[in-house]
Amino acid sequence: MISVATWNINSVRLRLPIVEKYLREEAPDVLCLQEIKCQEHQFPAEALAELGYEHQAVCGQKGYHGVATVSRLPIREVSRHDWQDNGEARHVGVEIVGKDMVVENVYVPAGGDEPDRQKNPKFGQKLDFLERMTRWADKVDIPTLIVGDFNIAPLESDVWSHKQLLKVVSHTPIEVETLQRFKDAHGWTDLGREFIRDPERYYSWWSYRAKDWKANDRGRRLDHMWASEPLAKQATGHRVLEEARDWEKPSDHIPLITEFDL
Repeated sequence: MISVATWNINSVRLRLPIVEKYLREEAPDVLCLQEIKCQEHQFPAEALAELGYEHQAVCGQKGYHGVATVSRLPIREVSRHDWQDNGEARHVGVEIVGKDMVVENVYVPAGGDEPDRQKNPKFGQKLDFLERMTRWADKVDIPTLIVGDFNIAPLESDVWSHKQLLKVVSHTPIEVETLQRFKDAHGWTDLGREFIRDPERYYSWWSYRAKDWKANDRGRRLDHMWASEPLAKQATGHRVLEEARDWEKPSDHIPLITEFDL
């Protein structure tokens, strides 16, 4: 059995205590972090190695973005794609040594506030990022797991209100269609929705703006774990840890984890 987790941590140094808590209590074999917000030399490598996660692939930059994959199992970094086409640190790919599995860790741009390419260049950059990912996915020919913060909630049951969010970046029809093209390019299986079936409520993010995130429960499913078909057939379980949204100095995202019988 191998377990892989993904979590947009929103600053790994600020939230190191809850990362350590998660690793001690849930003990995934592999943890993929997004939005680490630090350069590679600033990453808390030693602290995580002390917990057994000595195998690490970190793609960072100063103050923004950044991704890192840490593992109890030997991993080998295989790629860093610049799907943003501007040098931002938003992807790292690793191979789990001795296993037929590549884990791609990605942080898709949020896309700004206005879902209009002309008025908001960030929205266009997000769509272009996904198109570059799609061209890459079209050529993927090995069992691959792609995880991370996709910044899109594709299904109606992935958001607290489909009607109210149709014109809100992350749930607009053009984003959903663009993400679907990426899905179709490789025939990815959305593992979360294999185990938590639509239309069941399934969120991974709640805004900091809500005073009581639980009472309002205005969540969205922005984080995903998608697998190549052969790998998807080996998935045995998937779960989310909503209680992490209540931990001290929480991220606005919660971790997801999937188990595989490889």
